[in-house]
Amino acid sequence: MSFVELGLNAELLKATQRMGFEHPTPIQQMAIPPLMQGRDVLATAMTGSGKTAAFLLPILHNLMGKRRGTIRALVVAPTRELAAQITEHLRELAGQTGLTGAAIYGGVAMGPQEQAFRKGVDVLIATPGRLLDHLQYPYARLDGVEYLVLDEADRMLDMGFLPDVRRILQRLPKERRTLLFSATLPAPIVDLANDMLKNPVALNIERKSAPAVGVTHTVYPVSHDLKSHLLVELLQKGSPKTVLAFTRTKHRANRLADFLERRGVACARIHGNRSQAQRTEALLGFKKGRFQVLVATDIAARGIDVEALCLVVNFDVPHMPDDYIHRVGRTARAEATGDAYTFVSPEEEGELRAIERHIGKRLPRETLTGFDYAKRPAERLEIPIAERIAAIRARKSDERSRAKVNAERRGAQGVPSRSADGKPAWAPRGAQQTRSAGPKREGAGLAWLRQSTSRPAAGGFRREGASRPAFGGRSGSPR
Repeated sequence: MSFVELGLNAELLKATQRMGFEHPTPIQQMAIPPLMQGRDVLATAMTGSGKTAAFLLPILHNLMGKRRGTIRALVVAPTRELAAQITEHLRELAGQTGLTGAAIYGGVAMGPQEQAFRKGVDVLIATPGRLLDHLQYPYARLDGVEYLVLDEADRMLDMGFLPDVRRILQRLPKERRTLLFSATLPAPIVDLANDMLKNPVALNIERKSAPAVGVTHTVYPVSHDLKSHLLVELLQKGSPKTVLAFTRTKHRANRLADFLERRGVACARIHGNRSQAQRTEALLGFKKGRFQVLVATDIAARGIDVEALCLVVNFDVPHMPDDYIHRVGRTARAEATGDAYTFVSPEEEGELRAIERHIGKRLPRETLTGFDYAKRPAERLEIPIAERIAAIRARKSDERSRAKVNAERRGAQGVPSRSADGKPAWAPRGAQQTRSAGPKREGAGLAWLRQSTSRPAAGGFRREGASRPAFGGRSGSPR
């Protein structure tokens, strides 16, 4: 089948030719016809299979004859990178059609995004958080939306995104077409999605999620402490041009990037703690070849689209099989080929077995010839959390012991004891204080008071009942 057979607008056909699309991918062949007919769609497709064009092409085709100046289509994506990627595809496909689009996501100024609302672009691509920020203001109107797309629906509809999605749905017209696309779509998400769709066309929902066909999987058993050293050895021996390495946490991403930079590897990092300018610069530099390695966390796995990516490295084994599929799906896109290496420590064997059960095969194990798996590195990438907790407890115990010794020494010297932070440890209310008034001082005060009240009026004090001056006046002056 060709794009011409799908009945797309001539300008869109030219755009597919400029982008090098020779024929529709399977998901495009299945999804475009019902979308052009105005049906709701629930679809799954492997990462890199062309699902973005599968919903953009029919939407653009149906908007060609619409009046401009109103937001007609809303695409909601879970990450900034994915929103930017969809926007880039939109501009390439709609370049000669006159249709406009804009991206709405955090980390950048809201002013230009506000202008997109006021002008009424045809297609708006947004992340949930920043979209809700705009929806607080009257200029952000979505009452003209005819198409709602939830891309990466499994992330958009999980427990973290669901409240935001429901708040957005309240601002949309009831009569609209709803499209849910995702690389993975677990059964509970399908049930939830059906509540939002009207008589949807279900595509591939029975298919079990699986990695792209062109990915070559390799597992390297290695201890936690040697993972970073093994990666350097592989980079030196294999010299891949582009490597995307995934870690479990932002902290480990920073530590790994620092480790690689110290060894002369051109490296960038991308994760949630980086500013939008830093994330954009890192991704652009990686695409242009300025960086050999891009270290990322799972949140960035959905939205990184790099042509001819040579190698994906699972520096840490992902907790969920679906995350493994998304990670390795960054390579072997659009029917290409690529490699995926997974570094597995003895503690991560359980997660790896879960991945193998999910994809239905055992992944081949390999060892790197010449690498010393028994050596103890001079520096560790990260101190295990158990050791960190033990160190904290030991330090706290030592502080308490020193505080107790200091308190006993001060008590022997007659000095008030102090707490561990150096502040006086005051006795509870009612207990005798070290520095109190004492009976002699209290008796002297009472005697002085009796003597003062018994002095004659001519003295320095007046008797009780004598006239007193008004507030602010002098003694003897009229009120």
